[in-house]
Amino acid sequence: MKFSLYILYFALLFAPFASCDPKKQTPGPSSNSWKVYRGSYESNAHSDLGQINLNNVDHLNVAWVYKTGDSNTSSSMQCNPLIIDGILYTTTPGLKVVALDAATGNEIWKYDPTSNNKNMGKGLAGTSRGLTYWEDGEDKRLFHSVLNEIQAIDVKTGKLDPSFGEKGVVDLRDHLDREINKETAYIRNTSPGVVYKDLLIMGSSINESYRSLPGHIRAYNVRTGELKWIFHTIPHPGEFGYESWPKDYYKTGGGANAWAGLSLDTERGILYAPLGSPTHDFYGNNRKGKGLFGNSLIALDAKTGTYKWHFQVSHHDLWDYDLPAPPNLVSVNHDGKKIDAVAQLTKQGLIFLLDRETGAPLFEVRERPVPISCMEGESSWPTQPFPVKPPPLVRQYFDRTLITDLSKESSENIKDQITDFSWGSIYTPPDKYGIVQLPGFRGGAEWSGGAYDPDSNIIYVGVNDIPNLVQLVEDIGMQEQVGEFDDMATVGKKLYTDNCASCHGSNLEGNTVFPSLADLKNRIRIEDASSLLKTGRGMMPSFKQIPESNRRAILAYLYHLENEQAAKQMPLVEQPSIESKTSKEGATAYKLKAYQQLRDQEGYPGIKPPWGKLCAVNLNSGEIEWEIPLGEYQELTNRGIPPTGTQLFGGGIVTAGDLIFIGASRDEKFRAINKHTGEIAWEYDLPAGAYATPSTYLANGEQYVVVAAGGGGLQGTRSGDYLFAFKLKKDL
Repeated sequence: MKFSLYILYFALLFAPFASCDPKKQTPGPSSNSWKVYRGSYESNAHSDLGQINLNNVDHLNVAWVYKTGDSNTSSSMQCNPLIIDGILYTTTPGLKVVALDAATGNEIWKYDPTSNNKNMGKGLAGTSRGLTYWEDGEDKRLFHSVLNEIQAIDVKTGKLDPSFGEKGVVDLRDHLDREINKETAYIRNTSPGVVYKDLLIMGSSINESYRSLPGHIRAYNVRTGELKWIFHTIPHPGEFGYESWPKDYYKTGGGANAWAGLSLDTERGILYAPLGSPTHDFYGNNRKGKGLFGNSLIALDAKTGTYKWHFQVSHHDLWDYDLPAPPNLVSVNHDGKKIDAVAQLTKQGLIFLLDRETGAPLFEVRERPVPISCMEGESSWPTQPFPVKPPPLVRQYFDRTLITDLSKESSENIKDQITDFSWGSIYTPPDKYGIVQLPGFRGGAEWSGGAYDPDSNIIYVGVNDIPNLVQLVEDIGMQEQVGEFDDMATVGKKLYTDNCASCHGSNLEGNTVFPSLADLKNRIRIEDASSLLKTGRGMMPSFKQIPESNRRAILAYLYHLENEQAAKQMPLVEQPSIESKTSKEGATAYKLKAYQQLRDQEGYPGIKPPWGKLCAVNLNSGEIEWEIPLGEYQELTNRGIPPTGTQLFGGGIVTAGDLIFIGASRDEKFRAINKHTGEIAWEYDLPAGAYATPSTYLANGEQYVVVAAGGGGLQGTRSGDYLFAFKLKKDL
């Protein structure tokens, strides 16, 4: 009896103070696992688990570490792992799928997609934010997106399930209701789909150029892979929204795709899809009009794909203001009533709170006049929607008072850079002379989305507040031809300068967004680089449509090859060149000169901090409860500068232990934050940045928190291939 009393005493001593809450004492069945991307089809990144809480989080310790073994400099691990029946499933930088014992991290099986498709190449890599799980009795599958394929994997064997599609695979290039060239078509799915009854519903990620595919949403039979319905995000004749485009745009126009993921109200049977920009993102002379359903949240009947309602957050977008994250399905208290709503985050730093069934705004939305474009052939929209509440989470106007004051040198450097640029409103239209775009096309909010706490109706959102330099240049395409007696490396340098230097730098130096290509031959095999030019990856488009000789010339320049070497290593298979880009009326087409942030001579953002922050927003009142800079540059802190926050990529989760777990920052720390105050309760230094959303689960009665630490990618920090799992020390 005395021994039992001691056990009871220590159990009470180390229990959470809030343990009177039954949800924290006995989590529901779904709390033990993490079966869905972001925790649930409501996309709320929330867990009822509270074993790890404010009172004991300082005793959190590494439980296990797993290395995938395929780290590379050109991609990062953005996967939000699934945990089902004690097994953890994740994707890797090389787009493999791994099954691990969730308690120990021991590998159970590893699936390599290149083992089934030799055309994918050994250097396969890319962006994968997660997997989709489905089960029916003993039939259990994971759906994995690899290049242009949806692959069905048997969870027991780690092999393709041949009953789905063609030997386990469905080709996303099929069934787009448009004639396409499969050899040049670029379509991926960086975010997982959702399952509704017997349907697997998928969005897509596509190029952001004039040659891109449409972003139609499609549903497949989850067992057979048969296409069951398609919703045209660029409407066809007779469909709602068709009149908002030029007459024949549906035949050639691209974009308006749900790359960020989908949310699902399973009780109502309503699918919510956040859509991106039509193409081209920054110049719209070929798509005059409002352009539905570009930059819109759309609600569809999940069973049939029938349109229910839409809300467009940016009309005739010219700023790449994609809807960057799946909406949170929330329940809020407004005017004394409980209302089921949709909270849609935006790159503009705005939150639109809409009725879940009708799409009507819960807080007033006002159409305000915005600057008009002076670009030839452009017809920008005269107004844009702004919600009265919640207030913007990032700055909405750039002027001289916001120029960095880290030092006199930094301030003067930024002033010199933007002397000839226009700036002001977040809707200042791009032009040939350049604008300072704030917030930039990396947010505001990004794909990491928001973590919603249903107990308080507070949503926690990481945002970026860093301007971009946006300038339009004529889009002439890769028309340079390699002649019989030309030096390939010389032609390749010109092709590189015209088409690649805007991202990777004129001297191959790269930047904080795109990797350096210097010394490429010592880092990446030429065969893998050749494959990458054809397939594209992440933000890099496929160049499959250009002549093979042009791709060969670029590689000859990057790898310092003589003509004879280039011919031996890359056999010439000639293809027709593309035509010069002009609109139907003969006007010149334009594209973005470079994906470039405004940064000073030391590489820091050219605006006063904070540059990245975590915000707590009360969706009942529409007010910001608190906000903190998230992340720091230690060298600036050492100079006496308060934490500035850093650019953020990766999401947070909120738990019943009153904690927010989040990585995301460039300082490569993983943190637990007090959800009530924003104070940092615990932090851990990772070997690579955690640019992913964590998961939490129970294994053997203990709560774990796991996060991918892949670094690299858009943050430009060191790369890794780690999964870190944490739990409380045993002596508790």
